[in-house]
Amino acid sequence: MRYLDIDATKKISKIGLGTWQFGSAEWNYGGDYAREQAHAIVRRALELGVTLFDTAEIYGVAAHCRACRALVHGVALGDAARIAGFGRSERILGQALEDSQDSFLATKFYPAVPVGRAMDRRAAASASRLGIRRIDLYQIHQPGRLLRTDAVMRSVRRLQRARMVAEVGISNGSLAAWNAAERALGSRVLSNQVGYSLVERSAERDLLPFAASNGRFVIAHSPLARGLLAGRYDRWNRPADLARSTASLFHPENLDRAGRLIATLREVARAHSVTPAQVALAWVVRHPAVAAIPGASSVEQLEENVAAADIHLADAEYRALQVASSQFVPSPSAATPFRRVRRRVVGWLSQQPVLAEPWQPHEGGTWHVSQL
Repeated sequence: MRYLDIDATKKISKIGLGTWQFGSAEWNYGGDYAREQAHAIVRRALELGVTLFDTAEIYGVAAHCRACRALVHGVALGDAARIAGFGRSERILGQALEDSQDSFLATKFYPAVPVGRAMDRRAAASASRLGIRRIDLYQIHQPGRLLRTDAVMRSVRRLQRARMVAEVGISNGSLAAWNAAERALGSRVLSNQVGYSLVERSAERDLLPFAASNGRFVIAHSPLARGLLAGRYDRWNRPADLARSTASLFHPENLDRAGRLIATLREVARAHSVTPAQVALAWVVRHPAVAAIPGASSVEQLEENVAAADIHLADAEYRALQVASSQFVPSPSAATPFRRVRRRVVGWLSQQPVLAEPWQPHEGGTWHVSQL
């Protein structure tokens, strides 16, 4: 295993483990996976030197609530902790880790209005589910969408001073949001978790240069584009699980368009006697300021993911992958009807006045979109 060259309290592995699939119905892994396989995967990861484990309090919530979450793009209009399955992934991960002292645990706070002292309670609950006293990396989901950054960061600063949180990160934030979070916190925001892979390279414009120049790092979620880059899917063999089947990348037209990129991955993989997925991961973590957090459906897949850290791509291979990646342009018309509606709603929300504290909840303790 290789580790980030960064000033942190613990070593951070270049290949980590993402745990969205722990207890989440969207991935269709079944109950036995959560009860048995997830624990075996985590224990094997520790044996192989993995230290970075990423989760979130909303991983594992009931699948039918996805539409509600997506419409407000990462902000809960009420008590998100009441949703069925809230904290399930954290709990599974904590039980599997037991008393591991070397792991660098990253979890996320799901923004809710109002912020207030709710953040204190939610951080304490996350730490309890994970079986730790202090969260190594506390990340803010969707910073700056509806909640004022300074209001959120005031609460995070209080958590740091109380030693409940070691480091602070954001998730799915722009460079402007990253800088704003640091100004509001008054100290560094160590990481930004964004999608980064051979099919999603927008982080290269500004996030990666900023991280490399300032002692920060990018956590690459979906480094295999939810499995697209493994080369297992085409228009005649599409995924059945909700997490993939509803994604526009797996529309038949986009699976066709990805053909050349997949072919290039296979060619490079043959030269190294590895899999296309391992090559795709090796490409992601080649950047010194990037750590990747692929998920794993089995111990064998976890082992393959970890081995990718030791694959050294030749310059010519790296350039060939860059070219093939640049030529893959997903069709925007392939978006599902729900995603098109979601984009319109999110666009409308982003143009509304920024909401700030203090607030009084609507009768029943919840907020309604009509109130915005």
